[in-house]
Amino acid sequence: MIERFDPLQTSRLNLEPISAQVAGAIADGDVTDLGAADGWPQVGTRNGVSLAIEHGHPAGWLVRHSGRVIGDCGIRAPVDDAGCVEIGYGLAAPYRGQGLGPEVVMAISDWLLERPFVSTVRARTLPLNVASRRALEKAGFTTVSTTEDEIVYERSS
Repeated sequence: MIERFDPLQTSRLNLEPISAQVAGAIADGDVTDLGAADGWPQVGTRNGVSLAIEHGHPAGWLVRHSGRVIGDCGIRAPVDDAGCVEIGYGLAAPYRGQGLGPEVVMAISDWLLERPFVSTVRARTLPLNVASRRALEKAGFTTVSTTEDEIVYERSS
């Protein structure tokens, strides 16, 4: 089980682990002290953080660019018995299309695959979400299944 996330850095981003205190504030809808950029938090942010709190696993990372929170990312559930963990991620609309998505996905998937009990990182996206699909592909993920509702990608160690 992953009990905590480490701070991560890419060439342009800082991924800051979400503390229990910050997670509680986000779940309560209070992001005033976080330095949120326009467009963040997204619709799913509050729900994802609330689920992490409810299930007792880390809430993920805040994605910072030039000091502002532009997105968030994390795991959707604990690592399963086969060593697979599913990630979720999102960037505020003004920060999409700048190559930041692949940086986020690469950073968290690299970090997860360094854990001895993680062998596969999975992500799901909508077929029409071309930007998310590209981010996953640039981060080394490959398609493992496709339906009209979703595409499932995986990257293994």
